Amino acid sequence: MKHRAIKRRNVVIGIGATAGAAAVGGIALNANAATGNASKSSDGSLVFDPDAYTKLTTTVTDTEGTEHAVTYHFWKAITYVSKPVDTTYQSLNVSVPVEIDGTAVDASNAPILLANSVGGYMPSSVADATGVGGASMGGGGGGGAPSGAPTASTSASPTASASASAPGANGDTNATGGAMNTNQLLALAAGYVVVEPGARGRGLKNSAGEYYGSAPAVIVDLKAAVRYVRANKGRIPGNVDRIVSAGTSAGGAVSSLLGASGDSPIYAEHLKEIGAADASDAIFAVGAWCPITDLEHADGAYEWNWGTNALSTGKQADQTVSKDLRSQFAEYQAKLRLRGLKGSGFGTLTARNYDEYLLKQYMEPSASTYLAALSDSDRETYLAKNTFVTWDGEKATFTWAGFLTHVGARKKTVPAFDAFDLSAGENNEFGSATTANRHFTAYGAKNDTTGLAGKRVESDIPELLNLMNPMYHLVEKVNGKRSRHWWIRLGTNDTDTSHVISANLAARAENLGDEVDHLYYWDQGHGANTDPGDFITWIAKVTGYKKAGKK
Repeated sequence: MKHRAIKRRNVVIGIGATAGAAAVGGIALNANAATGNASKSSDGSLVFDPDAYTKLTTTVTDTEGTEHAVTYHFWKAITYVSKPVDTTYQSLNVSVPVEIDGTAVDASNAPILLANSVGGYMPSSVADATGVGGASMGGGGGGGAPSGAPTASTSASPTASASASAPGANGDTNATGGAMNTNQLLALAAGYVVVEPGARGRGLKNSAGEYYGSAPAVIVDLKAAVRYVRANKGRIPGNVDRIVSAGTSAGGAVSSLLGASGDSPIYAEHLKEIGAADASDAIFAVGAWCPITDLEHADGAYEWNWGTNALSTGKQADQTVSKDLRSQFAEYQAKLRLRGLKGSGFGTLTARNYDEYLLKQYMEPSASTYLAALSDSDRETYLAKNTFVTWDGEKATFTWAGFLTHVGARKKTVPAFDAFDLSAGENNEFGSATTANRHFTAYGAKNDTTGLAGKRVESDIPELLNLMNPMYHLVEKVNGKRSRHWWIRLGTNDTDTSHVISANLAARAENLGDEVDHLYYWDQGHGANTDPGDFITWIAKVTGYKKAGKK
């Protein structure tokens, strides 16, 4: 793995303001209808109609500031399963470039970017999108950040509502939208096919009062979307053997899970139940930004990382609970027996040396790249304000304690994910058809404060955790059909999760022999994506795709 210089320029993606322009995902879009209407597999055949598209035009400004005129074919809201629970969410959009900067292109063998808009494990939909990048999360705009267990209406589905009955004490799991829209538009301008799947999510309730979007619905739906694309090889343009997933936060978690669990038999019955296509759900590569994953161990990892940081109120989280969870993390980390990335100089990663590993492998290189890119005067100002950093002209060094102080307040209470009062979004994600929020760790259940739950996790929880955790497929049941290419990103100031979570994911993938490109964005928070152009270039590199072919 190598550290890439992080571009600090703003990425502007949009369209010239013309009459009739529509707003899509916060991006102006001027769409010119040409042929066909929205395509739907309404007969349950799961056969993609290559002629049922709308022709759209857009202007994409890349990370170098160059504008590109892109004409593309757009298929809207195609139901990707034969027995859908809710087509509002179990549908996908397809965007295929046909002309870039006046030159006709052939995307028939191009990589396929499968970009989900999942945020907070909430439902996501493409039903109202009018062009690429228009998927929405939680029944609202894709850029919104829900808090805790939010309430969101889903007006597109009259019999459904997305709500979670618990208060939102622990913050969200989280914001998405802008970062992914950037990836999608840049991918389109690079000549790639873009597929945007919707998916069910937590809190959806039908007219009978039953919840139908809790775990494992989101990953089952995304797998079904992949199967639909693969089953339509030759009909949907693009190379179905070069599918690259992308997602942020909870979307980054399910993107990682999609890559780790390709063709795993443990999803078979769930996929059969919704009528998924008889095809592979393995993907080629993973793009994951700040993945909120490994949830059954996330509380311990969070306390190991942020346990001594005060809350935004200035008060400390319960240190007795924090210490308990840190001990649990130490035991878990020891069992993993992960080794540091090649060239790091670290052997087995433990709770005792992980702080030094994060500093040397990620934090100091990230700070060094950032400082080197500043002007002399800006660097001097930054260092004067941030005296915990020592700068020798080429490299930044600092202590773990100094770094924690620099980041400041932790975002989440304790426990961060399996809250004692069932208030976290993850409690809602592991709810059942009849129970909105449930504990999913023994420690959370044992210390329940609601009086509504027993002191043990319910019997179906262990299986649900396996279905939802990429580490299960990388550690306990090593999956030979997993993705072999991993792009993982996280902001150094992100206290929505622990830095250990993505570092463990990266270490395990590389320990298995996979190609990993993992770095942290200096001084960036949750959902950051400061090198989108590099991601698009990386896709071309790992897939072996040179450029869009001319017709």
